[in-house]
Amino acid sequence: MRSTNRGLPTYNSAAFERNPVLPLCLPMIRHLKSPDLFEAIDRLPALGTPVSDQVFEVRNPSSGEVLAELPNMGVEEARAAIDKAYTAQPRWAALTARERSDVLWRWHELIIDQADDLAAILTAEMGKPFAEAKSEVSHAAAYLQWYAEEANRIYGETIPAPSIDRRMMVIKQPIGVVGTITPWNFPASMVARKISPALAAGCAIVLKPAEQTPLVAGAMFALAHQAGFPEGVINLVYASEGDAVGRELCSNPKVRKISFTGSTEVGRLLMRQCSDQIKKVSLELGGNAPFIVFDDADIDAAVDGAIQAKFRNAGHTCVSANRLYVQSTVHDEFVEKFVEKVRHLSVGDGFAAGVDIGPLIDRHALAKIESHIADAVAKGGIIRCGAERIGRVGTFFRPTVLTEISSIMAVAQEETFGPLAPIIRFEGADQVVREANDTIYGLAAYFYASNLKRVWRVAEALEYGMVGINTGRMSSEAAPFGGIKQSGIGREGSRHGLEDYLEMKYLCMGGI
Repeated sequence: MRSTNRGLPTYNSAAFERNPVLPLCLPMIRHLKSPDLFEAIDRLPALGTPVSDQVFEVRNPSSGEVLAELPNMGVEEARAAIDKAYTAQPRWAALTARERSDVLWRWHELIIDQADDLAAILTAEMGKPFAEAKSEVSHAAAYLQWYAEEANRIYGETIPAPSIDRRMMVIKQPIGVVGTITPWNFPASMVARKISPALAAGCAIVLKPAEQTPLVAGAMFALAHQAGFPEGVINLVYASEGDAVGRELCSNPKVRKISFTGSTEVGRLLMRQCSDQIKKVSLELGGNAPFIVFDDADIDAAVDGAIQAKFRNAGHTCVSANRLYVQSTVHDEFVEKFVEKVRHLSVGDGFAAGVDIGPLIDRHALAKIESHIADAVAKGGIIRCGAERIGRVGTFFRPTVLTEISSIMAVAQEETFGPLAPIIRFEGADQVVREANDTIYGLAAYFYASNLKRVWRVAEALEYGMVGINTGRMSSEAAPFGGIKQSGIGREGSRHGLEDYLEMKYLCMGGI
């Protein structure tokens, strides 16, 4: 990566006053305990001569003002990063599992030590409330801890041979250089979730973070270098557009695997670009999560779970509840209690006290939620609360509840990815399971019920990779995260997440 001082701060108010490109950096830096962390983003090892001096801006969605400028890297820098990773890969793989584990542990400890500062950077560039950002940083650290431990548990097996003069066994080896592309909605935890199992397995990494939220990734990589990763094992590529870098990662034969989180449309494109080399892919893609409330549910608990599943991170989550189905006999009670709680959710700048929901990531997100509301209302939907922008600065939107929703509406067919909760009335279990499964997506689903027979039958019938039962939040480093159908391939987290970065090799020894 090219080192540049343009647009990056020093912790000095006079320096900020001299730099008109950074009107928001001083307020952000005031939230940092160790301002050197932000400055360290610019001191990552260079990847080579840049193609040009072009930069791109990172903006605060709460105000639209510039936080920093980063080098706008392209194919040449991506190729240089891949070459560095390819050179470093054998040395990293040759270390003992304990040695790799120790470096991951040190990285985990540094992230815990710098959690407040990482959360401040995350809040500034992504907008989520500071407490939520800090929770995300802790979640990121948990993945590093988990895979620091799992690095020591990459086991092979022995197989009984068909003759006495043979021995048969299976060993597991790192797949090689991994290209990773992470999204903007969880810019800290997604970095850790993707690359920690790869590093534990012995793979080298090239990461392209989302252009909206690259700063926390840069800060995490700066800490990774402090933790002691050898030169070339982890590599960061900044870019304002992902197309050129993505194509290089997919087409370069030195990259043996692609790991991507994002839209299903982009996932399809990456699969096509990887197909010529039969390159291994892990894809965590779009969702259209149903949230079902049966008549035997604890309604108060279901309301709380729906608030969490729908409005966490302003609805910017791939497992966000996108369609809320409520059985007719408890529909009105649920709606009344749900709307009352939604009305009291506080929207504002993520650094402000008591804020529950930050801004949407950009104007495109605003336009999408407004188009879904307009379409629903035109087709008979009723606005129960919200449905309006807040203020003239930033991308704030009041959390919204719609009722009288039907399957013909866009909000029931598409992923909104925002603070909009459409509620659909249903009569019976067979009907709601059929409607919940009627989608190309299969990432996450939720339902609330107390009858054990119903719980088992519905859980098994829902066509989703993850099902939350009487809970609105289920992510954990110890559990496999991923979907089925067009919501992705592979799993992240748990021991299963490690397997996606390992190749199985069968050894047969004769003449014994």
